[in-house]
This record gives sequence, structure tokens and C-alpha cells, in this order.
Amino acid sequence: MAQPFRMETDAIGSVEIPAEALFGIHAWRARENFPNTDRFSQYWYQAVGTVKLACFNTIERFQKAVVKKFGKAPPIKMMAQEKIEALQEAAREVIQGKHFEGFIVPAVQGGAGTSINMNINEILANVALSKIGKAPGTYAEIDPIEDANRYQSTNDVIPTALHVACMQRLPALENRINLLRHEIEKLEAAHRNHLRIAYTQMQAAVPSSLGRLFSTYNEALSRDWWRISRGQERLKVVNLGGSAIGGGLASPRFFVMEAIRELQKLTGLPVTRSENMHDATCNLDPFVEVHGFFTAHAVSLEKMVGDLRLLASDLIEANDIRLPRKQVGSSIMPGKVNPVIPEFVIGCAHKVYANGAMVNGLAARGLLDLNAYLPIIGHAFLDSLELLIAANRTLQENLFCGLEVNAQAAEKKLYRSPSVCTALLPYLGYGKAALLAREMQRSGGSIHEANENLQLIDPEKLEELLSPSNLLKEGFSIHDLVGEMGERS
Repeated sequence: MAQPFRMETDAIGSVEIPAEALFGIHAWRARENFPNTDRFSQYWYQAVGTVKLACFNTIERFQKAVVKKFGKAPPIKMMAQEKIEALQEAAREVIQGKHFEGFIVPAVQGGAGTSINMNINEILANVALSKIGKAPGTYAEIDPIEDANRYQSTNDVIPTALHVACMQRLPALENRINLLRHEIEKLEAAHRNHLRIAYTQMQAAVPSSLGRLFSTYNEALSRDWWRISRGQERLKVVNLGGSAIGGGLASPRFFVMEAIRELQKLTGLPVTRSENMHDATCNLDPFVEVHGFFTAHAVSLEKMVGDLRLLASDLIEANDIRLPRKQVGSSIMPGKVNPVIPEFVIGCAHKVYANGAMVNGLAARGLLDLNAYLPIIGHAFLDSLELLIAANRTLQENLFCGLEVNAQAAEKKLYRSPSVCTALLPYLGYGKAALLAREMQRSGGSIHEANENLQLIDPEKLEELLSPSNLLKEGFSIHDLVGEMGERS
């Protein structure tokens, strides 16, 4: 049996819509016009529901104030209380993520977000119609534009909802960064005095420690956390109530001033009304700035996993570290296990870089009084945010939790590397230290064995100089050179 349809009409013409569908003609046209499969963010969808509820609550308060002042003959067209309550209930369900199957507009689109707004207006209207016992599409009762969009514009509702969605998700990234930091801090503390060779330009350089290496990751993540924690402050200014271009045209002043206060109550977020609503409508540089924080964090993660992938690779003899074995690595090579977690994180990082280029470029493409590319900017921004949440999660749960550190092998490699001779420069001078290094290269032995052959320094003094406490202190003092003789004099 053929599915029944309803006919919907707009200024362009008429379209048949499945009778029970929550979407309407505007969403249908958008899906036809923008044939891609990128799914719109459910977080943004739910945030639009929150903004709509703030609007409906403000309208309800406004109408009560008008009735109180003018009685039963108000000078404006009023919305029946039954409609308001039905729309409020529908908005609460959208906030919960319900009816998302009725949102059919793809993430990549034209039109500055009008399709997003209208699809949700249609969902709200049709859900509200069901609340009062009416069939979907009976817009004479509750209309997507006249009622669900009253005193609103796409140009203030949709960007405000994007701000809300981002502010709601940023704490998840902050939390994930902190969980990762905590895991790395444990490794830093456990291996603070475990020696290793430091490498510069992929060549052995000077003695260092595994703890120092982990500390560099921890410090970078600390900076990243600080930047991300500033994100809400950068995104809190919104333009709800500004209508089409920020001037509040065709909206009651009560609505213009009060809608954002209502949004504050609903979200608990520090959203605030812009002092220049036109600017907040035209310019999207806050997203450029905060995405820059995402890019910096992605760089930190890529540097970190690049190090770990190299140190754990089969190119390194007697690895300082071993990555957890997470997946079979080949369909043809038995026993092969690949560094899939670092590879995933590097892939995420480069997607973030690409998204950053898109956010930057399209933010600059805003023309005159509006940026038509807000939907794609928002999609890229939220995509980066979710990628970084995922990257931090898998690093903490699937890499650092099971990371194995071979401190003994790292120390053995150090003492067999000519790079360790750098520590003896203050005591032997460059010439003798170079002789020792060359002997180590010739014989392939340790620094102790090379010194035994050349007799350049007392073996007990050598042990003292090569101890972790000496190698890891910052610089040397004159006392270190003169020792007990200096104390007696």
C-alpha cells in the first residue's frame, strides 16, 4: 500500500511530503538541493531546541506583560497559550535529542542556516500539533514560521545555538585532557630518575631521563587545557534577539532584551548579549580564535604520538618503550601489530588542521551583514571538538594506561652511547671527552670500558659523574669541580 502524502506549499510551489513526517517542504527542498551525506551535529540540533525554548518562554512572559497592561484588547497579534505550551513541550523533547530522525538537512549546505532553522521549526510545529491532537502539516493550527519562528531569525537563532553547543561540549574536552595528563603524570613520577639518551635531529645528543620526556607532554597538555578552558569566555557573546542583522527589526524590545536572560537560566552558561549585535551577526572570528586553540592542541598530540611511535618502532634497537598491542596489524603478515592508536591520533590532528583552514577561510568569506557559511564553519568546528575528545580518550584508555617502559634498556643504551661523554666536558675538557667518545665508537663498548682502556678519569669519579643525580641536575657549580679540596681550602 502506497504511503499517504500531504501537500505543502511555499512561495516557489507545492511538494508532496510523507503524511506523518515531522519535516516539511523547506527541509525537503534543502535535502534535494544539498545532496551530501554529512550528518548534522546532534549537539547543535539539541542546542537549537534550547534556544527555541528560551524564545517560547520569553514570548510567554511578553504576552502576559502585554495582557496585564492592555487587558483583553492587546495591540499585537497574540499566540494562544495552548500553542505556546505545545511548542515548549516540543522544544524540551528536541533538547533531549528526540525527533532527530526528522532532521533531514545535511551538514554541508548553502543558505546561512535557514534550512537548519526551518527543519527544526517544522519538527517543533508538527510535534506541537500532535500535542493538541492535530495531524502533521495542519499549519493553520500551529505554523512553522508564524508560530515556531515568532520574533526570531535564522541569523540569530542558529549562531546562538552553535555557541551554546560548543560551550556545552568544551568541558568534555577539558576533562579528557586532564584525564590524559593524570595518566602521563604517573609515568613522569615513576621514571623521573630513569636515564635515557636525548635525541636532537634524530641523532643521539646528551643524557636525559624518561621522566623529562613525559614531563614535556604533561606541560604541553597543561597549556592546551588552559587555552581550551578560555574557550567559553571567547564564545559567550551571542546575538539572540538581533533578528536578521542584529538590529532587532520586527521583534519586541522585551524579546530583544530578555531572550538571552532566559537562555542563561535554561543552560547555566555565561551567555551574554553582545554590546554590538550587528558585529556579533556579521563576524565569526571567535570561532577562528577558539579553533586555533584546537589546532595547538592537535599539534601537541601529534608531536607526542610521533615520538612514541618512533621510540616503540622496530627501527629502534632495544626500545625504551613498548606500545600496548591493540589490534592484529596485517591480513598477510603473521604476528604484525601496528601502532594504530598513534596513527588514529595523527589522522585526527590532520583533520583538525584541515577544519581550521576551512574555519579561517570561510570566516573571512562573510560579506557585509552576514556570513552565509555559518553551517559549514559550525560543522567543521564541532567536528574538530569531537575528534579531539576522541583522541584524548583513546590515548588515555588505550595507550598510556598500558604503556610499558623499559628503563633498564634505556640506561644501558645511554652508557654505550658516545653522547654520554658530553657530561664529562667540565671535568675532562672537549679534547679528552672526544678521545673517550672515539674509543667507544671504535670498540663498541660502554663508557666504563672505554675509560678503563684510556685511564682518563678515576673510575669512582666516573661513577659519581654518571649517576642520575648528577646527570639530571641543571648545570654545575664550581663546588662540583673542586669537590672536597675546595671545601678544605
